[in-house]
Formats: sequence, C-alpha cells, structure tokens
Amino acid sequence: MSKKEIIKKIIHGTAHVRIGKSGISEGVINEIKRQLDDKEVIKVKVLRSYLRVSGKKTKDIAKEVAEKVNAIVADVRGHTFILVKKRR
Repeated sequence: MSKKEIIKKIIHGTAHVRIGKSGISEGVINEIKRQLDDKEVIKVKVLRSYLRVSGKKTKDIAKEVAEKVNAIVADVRGHTFILVKKRR
C-alpha cells in the first residue's frame, strides 16, 4: 500500500494521539514518536481545550510537533492533522 493510500485511509479513521490541556509535553512527543515508528503515518487531534489555552492555530501546532518528532505534515483539517515519518 502506498503512502497516499495509507493517508486516505487514516483521514477517515480515529486519531492515534490527542493533544489536550497539558499541550505539547514530553510525554505527548514521546508517544507521537513511538506511533510514527510503528505506523509511519498517524493522525493527531488537537482538543479545543488546548486551542483555547494556547491561542495557537492547528497549522502552527502541527508544524511545531512535526519539527520536534522529525516528521512531515501531510494534511491539516479542522482540529486534526496527519504526520508522515521522514525517510532517512
């Protein structure tokens, strides 16, 4: 299955990781890294509570997370985004 097909499948599924009130903590980053190692493509949901507290937009949060976990932002829709593991 190609990465594009995997991304299409994941768009319609549930989120693998949720970012809540605690924000982009070390625990969340470690979980995202672990999920990316296992699956290579994951869906992350940003809960409204964190959006209100941080005052950031989902695109900005996605870029910040992608930089920290060495991934690429494939798609941002609403409060969710899809990360793809970078090739070495």
